[in-house]
Amino acid sequence: MIYTLSRGATISKKTEIFSFVILGLIAEEPSHAYSINQRIDERGMRDWTAIGKSSIYRVISELENAKLVECYEEEVDNRKRKVYMITDYGARILKERTYSAIKGFIGKNDEDFYVAFSMLPILNTEEIIEAVSFSIETMKKHKLELESMLNKNPNYPINVSGLFIHPIKILETDIQFLEWVVEKVKGGDIFDSKTSNK
Repeated sequence: MIYTLSRGATISKKTEIFSFVILGLIAEEPSHAYSINQRIDERGMRDWTAIGKSSIYRVISELENAKLVECYEEEVDNRKRKVYMITDYGARILKERTYSAIKGFIGKNDEDFYVAFSMLPILNTEEIIEAVSFSIETMKKHKLELESMLNKNPNYPINVSGLFIHPIKILETDIQFLEWVVEKVKGGDIFDSKTSNK
């Protein structure tokens, strides 16, 4: 499966989540591949994405071919290295992807959401609140549907009722978490200065 960008360039589905991660890191500051790998390690991103150290070069190449990043060369200790920076087009795609992933979060273990959440500073306060609030309302509706189905037959055996109760409890936790996020954002919580969208 292929993820197609509006200019006709493509990013393979296999590396789409990696592209999302790397594009977001490059958006923070112009970066070379080694520094991207360092930040992925420092932030524990490999715990929730299967991004390998060697795959970064292939993903950067895809991003460059898709015109999402561009590079320039710098010399360090008599060695040339490529430094990548996000293009205006790349910034627009990243913002759309982040907003869409936050808005589409429905309370499951979703690496797309985790990546988008790490990119929150590229959205303004209004966009964050709008996307998160939409997600909360979607989850609340889903929770009510599950509760309604469970209540139709309170005598389900545990192996059936548990398949309703478990996702209901997960949804409750995710709703509480997202309500906390909205409260923090409305209260003016400040993002890391490197990534803050001012």
